[in-house]
Amino acid sequence: MAMTLTIRPARPGDEETVYALVRGLAVYEKLAHEVDATAADLGAALFGPQPRVFCDLAERDGAPVGFALWFYTFSTFRGRHGLWLEDLFVEPEHRGGGVGKALLAHLARRCVAEGLARFEWNVLDWNAPAIAFYTAQGARILDDWRSCRVEGAALTRLAGD
Repeated sequence: MAMTLTIRPARPGDEETVYALVRGLAVYEKLAHEVDATAADLGAALFGPQPRVFCDLAERDGAPVGFALWFYTFSTFRGRHGLWLEDLFVEPEHRGGGVGKALLAHLARRCVAEGLARFEWNVLDWNAPAIAFYTAQGARILDDWRSCRVEGAALTRLAGD
């Protein structure tokens, strides 16, 4: 008997589930030491009065197996909004069963329905399985763009100048 895969928006009460999936992603990416968010932090961001970030959960027979956390961007060149996929994660034992593809397709349908110009995300350069998966879905890897980040003391210094 085939298991049922559903994708639904995260809702209040899902904070611990989202947090557990974020922790799973961080462990996979060998970045668990960088996670200082709490389930309450994620809940406040996702379910506060004016959320600016959104999450969709993938469930097999009602049990969470993956998530996509995303937000809207804007392209001045296109004059339209886009969608930025901040995190996509599928529990290791559920990979290869269409969960990741279903999450990407779900967000792609949102982009098309809302007339968004772009659907974008980053992938770690060492993550060959993810790169192969994304290119198989039609993604172009933009080697000529580099991510920039200012945080911590550097952010404080920049804000003070």
